[in-house]
Amino acid sequence: MSDAPARPTAAEALPRPNAIVAVLAFGGIVVSLMQTLVIPIVSELPKLLHASASDAAWVVTATLLAAAIATPVMGRLGDMYGKRRMLLVSLVMLVIGSVVAALSDSLAPMVVGRALQGLASGVIPLGISIMRDELPAERLGSATAMMSASLGVGGALGLPAAAVIAENFDWHMLFWASAVLGAVAAVLVLLLVPESKVRSGGRFDAVGALGMAAGLMCLLLAVSKGADWGWGSGSTLGLFAAAVVILLAWGAFELRVQAPLVDLRTTARRQVLMTNLSSIAIGFAMFSMSLVIPQLLQLPSQTGYGLGKSLLATGLVMAPSGLVMMAVAPFSAALSRARGAKVTLMTGALIVAAGYLLNIVLMDQVWHFVLAPCVISAGIGFTYGAMPTLIMGAVPASETGAANSLNTLMRSIGTSTASAVAGVVLAHLTTRFGPYALPSENGFRTVLALGAGAALLGFVIAAFIPGRRTAPTPGAPGAPGAADPAARVAGTGAAGPKG
Repeated sequence: MSDAPARPTAAEALPRPNAIVAVLAFGGIVVSLMQTLVIPIVSELPKLLHASASDAAWVVTATLLAAAIATPVMGRLGDMYGKRRMLLVSLVMLVIGSVVAALSDSLAPMVVGRALQGLASGVIPLGISIMRDELPAERLGSATAMMSASLGVGGALGLPAAAVIAENFDWHMLFWASAVLGAVAAVLVLLLVPESKVRSGGRFDAVGALGMAAGLMCLLLAVSKGADWGWGSGSTLGLFAAAVVILLAWGAFELRVQAPLVDLRTTARRQVLMTNLSSIAIGFAMFSMSLVIPQLLQLPSQTGYGLGKSLLATGLVMAPSGLVMMAVAPFSAALSRARGAKVTLMTGALIVAAGYLLNIVLMDQVWHFVLAPCVISAGIGFTYGAMPTLIMGAVPASETGAANSLNTLMRSIGTSTASAVAGVVLAHLTTRFGPYALPSENGFRTVLALGAGAALLGFVIAAFIPGRRTAPTPGAPGAPGAADPAARVAGTGAAGPKG
């Protein structure tokens, strides 16, 4: 009888799956807090930083641009050199950026600090990719849904927390608090999250990274600043034209290079392409809520449609919606296992549309603005849980980081477009309130209707995602799971069981 210890099963060999999921989700929440961190002090930034209102807006714009550039780059670097390593780099950038911002009393260092915070945006797609490499198949769906939901949880809980800090402490405490949270997340990752052995290797496509960064900067700068500069101004039109030229040239280069930053041939696969296009529409739908509901809650009640609530009260009204996103994560995973992630994505899009239609009808009481965002967030929880599953079901494990990061970028483009479109609508549909022109009730209803329309567009696009089919035998030529953990991603495309 052998004295050799029994060989552990695959699940037993994994280092604390529950701890991995908890730490990665916490990191996602910490990073998503950056979205709402400065909202309580946005109106005061010109005075606090001794700058004009248009210059102070760069505190928000810098984070947006840095996040758009960093997300796909960090995903690719994670595939090449280690996802945990790049996750730690991202969190360190968040801590450094928070400290720089906390020490700032003028515009330039604040913009630098906020840009460094934006560089941490790759944490969520990197975390999802680590889960694919490290978790057993039965845990992967619910874990990725939970990680995706952390985006909404951080955004929803960040507003009331930031409002409490801003109202009771010096505004610099906002950034000291984010630095502490980032440091805690980094230490937990260092202690509890293993480094994935799945790596693609190769040489980093620096030219591709520069080209993509230039094209995205032109595009997002035009979208985010077009309302201030004028949509027909030379600056805005010139940036849009430059974005088209640069991104087309970048695409042509990426198709020729041996190890591209973004594998456009993989991206062009129907499952990946349709998921990414649907993600843009869903990102638009998600952010429309954030642009309308806080304003309606805070506008004076004398307008006849505003509720006159404080920023803290507004944050507390919005907070349950983030918790709903987390709560529906297991249901999203269960539906994906039973019917496929395509069905989950389509179901979530319909729920989002229903939530917006409900909000168009119910706009008079505080509980209306608790109910409707919770319905919308439930739908977002379903869609955001399904997207990584669809992406990972169509790409090899060696490209997971880059593919998930690109999908996150598509959502960001949707949210940026929503901000620009809502700004135009609310600027043109106004009503007089004393000496001021405020967005009218019809203006807000129009933006809500656009959110519903974007969700329905996401539903239609998702209908073109390929249905489930029998998975190829692992190891067979052409199988996505050949010698590759991709075979564990069940319920979608080539990696799912027959439905």
